[in-house]
Amino acid sequence: MLTTPTRRKRAATILTLAATLALAAPLAEARPGGSSGGMGSRGSRTHDAPSATTTAPSTAAPIQRTQTQPGPAMGNPGMNPAAAQRPRFGGGFMAGLLGAGLLGALLGSGFSGGLGGIASFIGLLLQVGLLVLIVSFAVRWFRRRQASPAAAGHARSDLSGNGANGTGANGTGMGGTGMGGGLGGNAGRGPVGGALGGMGRGPAPVQPVQARPVQIGPGDFESFEIALNGVQDAYGREDVPALRNLATPEMAGYFVEELRANEAKGVVNRISDVKLLQGDLSESWGEGNAEYATVAMRYAIKDVTLDRRTNRVVETGAPEAVELWTFVRERGGRWVLSAIQQGH
Repeated sequence: MLTTPTRRKRAATILTLAATLALAAPLAEARPGGSSGGMGSRGSRTHDAPSATTTAPSTAAPIQRTQTQPGPAMGNPGMNPAAAQRPRFGGGFMAGLLGAGLLGALLGSGFSGGLGGIASFIGLLLQVGLLVLIVSFAVRWFRRRQASPAAAGHARSDLSGNGANGTGANGTGMGGTGMGGGLGGNAGRGPVGGALGGMGRGPAPVQPVQARPVQIGPGDFESFEIALNGVQDAYGREDVPALRNLATPEMAGYFVEELRANEAKGVVNRISDVKLLQGDLSESWGEGNAEYATVAMRYAIKDVTLDRRTNRVVETGAPEAVELWTFVRERGGRWVLSAIQQGH
């Protein structure tokens, strides 16, 4: 039988172990963005999985924290909800008139005075048949009238829009990156339908963001490696101004939140000895005046979480990491970090 001091000693040991595990669990992968799965923005591709690479052959973790919300431009661009729900002429309106006439006839107040006898009933049938013929003729007449402006609009488009196709954003290669083209095959289309062709058709459908290929060269890869080391170093030093200089405001905000959470827990994340081991390009594209590049990187890192007061080691992170970093820049400008996703 255990004595009282022994029981107390065992209980204290269990409580200490539980407290240690509770403190350490949230701190695994404490490097920047290491515990979030994915955060930041990739423009119109924020909610799409990056292409697999040799460095990151499996699907990357989806972006869970982002300020970019999915919209109509990321769905089916050919769907126009307003046009789909708009009733056709001669549909519900004419059917309602016909139904009202029949209902009135059945209640004794038909088109010519009710159903007093067989002659009245036959007369009602003749009137209904005549009404159906009139409605069918009217529907065909209005449909032909609506089709004529559309055909005229298409003819005008063919005459005026044939020379508006060339923007240079379709199906080209990307030099030494090994990436295929086809990112912007819809760019630069001419007008469709003309001024008359769009009459009576409601608002135009929302078009997806037009992407264009962006070439990534050795100088860009060097910039990505420098950014990898710079972000990790600034994060380990809790240098917020440096993080704001190296990342987008959105990403810098996430880093600041993580640093404040560490401070509230009484710990600090120290990072050192970062070395890129392997890296390759997943995707590169342009949207408007912005250019994006998603790069898979496997790197070595010394990631240690310390108690702020005692400097005691609380958690030691994995010695290697595989992540996909997305960078953005104004066309011809400097690359800054815009998203981090964990590789699997």
